[in-house]
Amino acid sequence: MEKQLIITIAREFGSGGHEIGKILAERFHITFYDRNILETMFEGKEKTQEVLKQYEEKPVNILFSRRVRGHTNSLEENLAQMQFDFIKEKALSGESFVIIGRCAESVLYDNENAIKVFIRGNQKNKLDRIMKKYNLDEKEANSKIKRHDQSRARYHNKYSIEKWGDAKGYDICLNSSCLGIQKTAEVIENYIKMRNEDK
Repeated sequence: MEKQLIITIAREFGSGGHEIGKILAERFHITFYDRNILETMFEGKEKTQEVLKQYEEKPVNILFSRRVRGHTNSLEENLAQMQFDFIKEKALSGESFVIIGRCAESVLYDNENAIKVFIRGNQKNKLDRIMKKYNLDEKEANSKIKRHDQSRARYHNKYSIEKWGDAKGYDICLNSSCLGIQKTAEVIENYIKMRNEDK
């Protein structure tokens, strides 16, 4: 039986981490999970998927949430826990996969088959990518990057052991602006192959 491979990718907005994850999933012929995780969790329930997408990877809104005897009415928090349970179940099943975000490196911190990656990028490269992708001017793109990264950091830091982007929480951290998307994916691919050779 082929050894299980799990690649968790945390990323700065605009760094191309999502695209790198897709490339790695194709290279290793494994499942790719991002927002489609909701489609898998709630298959056949399209309306539920649409509603929950608004709360996915979002910090808890403390004004509209409360906790009583260990239970919370926060949709953000409940959805986060459901996704963490889903990730753990997939890992325990022996499935190989790439997962984008969702604190997966922390959820699977003690899983020896999980390769934990963080992708960052230079501001100029991120701005260029976001301006082109969303048809925004530089000021709008800069605001979007800042808003998304702040939201990701707050979400991640609530549920994770290490701080978002702190190298201590990952096996490998790369700046995609140095080599570009394809070559950054190749570096990660080679790292995984070399690491697995030693096991």
